[in-house]
Amino acid sequence: MVASPHPVLLFDGVCNLCNGSVQFIIRRDPQARFRFASLQSAVGQLYLEELQVDRQAIDSVILVEGDRWYKESDAALGVVRILGGPWRALGVLRLIPRPLRDRLYRLIARNRYRWFGKREACWLPTPELRERFLDAQPGSATTAVP
Repeated sequence: MVASPHPVLLFDGVCNLCNGSVQFIIRRDPQARFRFASLQSAVGQLYLEELQVDRQAIDSVILVEGDRWYKESDAALGVVRILGGPWRALGVLRLIPRPLRDRLYRLIARNRYRWFGKREACWLPTPELRERFLDAQPGSATTAVP
């Protein structure tokens, strides 16, 4: 199993919404708890294989904590739980039945490129953030974070 002592967020590296979400998390995670990998990367693909996630069915971020993983609304709620502070209050959304939460999540996920746009390549984190990205290799097909 791909192991990390940190929670790992697998995300769509070409999706503007997903990239914005990663940057949102980074700004609110000064303890640098999270690690990140794009779903398109070799590391992301290895995680999907190890977790036995159907690559064709993934239209979601995946949150990996130890030997457990979460997708769709459970992944998003897991992120705010880990961020803590005032973000933890969003955990109240767990009171909404998962089928309803996931239906809304999938609606946004299906339309994310149309509504938020898409990049030609995954972005590369700044040198200061590089250690938080499991797949940030120099020379890869990525673009720099502004």
